[in-house]
Amino acid sequence: MKKLLVIIALNIFLFGYELQKPKIYEKNMEINNWLMSEKLDGIRAYWNKKELLTRNGNKINAPKWFIEQLPDFELDGELWTKRDDFENIQNIVMDKTPSLNWKEITYNIFEVPNQKGDFLDRLEKVNQYIKKKNPTHLKVIKQIKIKDKKHLENYLEELISKKAEGIIIKNPKSEYFTGRSSNILKVKKFSDMEGEVIGINISSKTKVLKSLKIKLLNGTTFNLGGGFSKKQREAPPKIGEIITFKYYGFTKNGKPKFASFLRVRKD
Repeated sequence: MKKLLVIIALNIFLFGYELQKPKIYEKNMEINNWLMSEKLDGIRAYWNKKELLTRNGNKINAPKWFIEQLPDFELDGELWTKRDDFENIQNIVMDKTPSLNWKEITYNIFEVPNQKGDFLDRLEKVNQYIKKKNPTHLKVIKQIKIKDKKHLENYLEELISKKAEGIIIKNPKSEYFTGRSSNILKVKKFSDMEGEVIGINISSKTKVLKSLKIKLLNGTTFNLGGGFSKKQREAPPKIGEIITFKYYGFTKNGKPKFASFLRVRKD
């Protein structure tokens, strides 16, 4: 719990403000004529005009050539390669010594912090920079106008079939904001959450991982036993590490239902 609170405080201290955070989309919400885009499953990166930082304020050791192609204004986006490739992306991006594998990484922009105008005005600033400078790895995530809720549902099904994570929808008329807001919403088939590993249960029969004891930010604890590969059961996450898991709602006791391990967070 202390580690999670320190991460949050460090994030605010280093950025001087919070980054944007989506709320969860509910079907009764009015989103016609909003914009939707694929939610890329990579490493979120904030460009402060000098260096790339993770969402938790840690410096990303990107190669000099990668940094040199970025503009003199702030950016918020995702370092990414392709769908269903998170472990590879994380290994490349979080390596203290940047490798040649950074050639696989693109910086996919979904926001331009602290700029005037509505959402599309802000994105146009990046588009103009790309037209002028032609950077090899800088992209703007494609935005699609939502016709109606059926259009959103069909797009989500299409992306899920291609192993995408989900969709982000945004109010195109909103000025730049920080923190969690109903002007930006996350659409998934499942929810995900993070927690701290506070215990490891090893099977007395197989001698490999049976489950992890996880502590949530609100203090709730539960055992997480699903979603682990054979390799992960033989070498499980360590006590004190922060993991991400997916779930489908909560029990009456406030514990995640049908929880399944996704990954260890290193950023």
